[in-house]
Amino acid sequence: MIEAVANEEVKTKGYRRLNRKCMLSMYITNGIIYAILMAAFILLMIFVPSLREPGARPIVLLAAAAMVLLLLYFVIGPRIYYDRYRYMITADKVDVRYGIIILRHILVPIERVHQVEVSRGPVNNMLGLANVNITTAGGVATISYLEVDEAEKIVERLTEVINAMLRGGE
Repeated sequence: MIEAVANEEVKTKGYRRLNRKCMLSMYITNGIIYAILMAAFILLMIFVPSLREPGARPIVLLAAAAMVLLLLYFVIGPRIYYDRYRYMITADKVDVRYGIIILRHILVPIERVHQVEVSRGPVNNMLGLANVNITTAGGVATISYLEVDEAEKIVERLTEVINAMLRGGE
């Protein structure tokens, strides 16, 4: 047990964790999505008479089971995501690790960064959270669920590093 704790400390050394408000944001977002899906399911059951026929019972049971599994995922997922999410920004890279079922490790070399921006959806905005989107030629890497002040500091820091690199390359 002590070795597991020591290994976890080594794995997380230098990495930053998210604010616990991120779980509230995920729960609110998941609740909205689930409510929309449940309303669609109920409306289909009401307005599509062929779904109430005995031949459609397996399809309806499968859809209901999917809704139960989705609810389970929406309830358990944010906690797992919070526990696994960590990020680190160094002078030469941005390193983000996250995932619920599929674990992802995104490593972005600073010299590959083209653009950095802060984005805030309505739920995150309400909770004072923001995402930092890091654009490279290969795509976009995101550091999610940061407090707004922290997101702004990261953008400023990365912008300064990028500008210094551009000035040094001229």
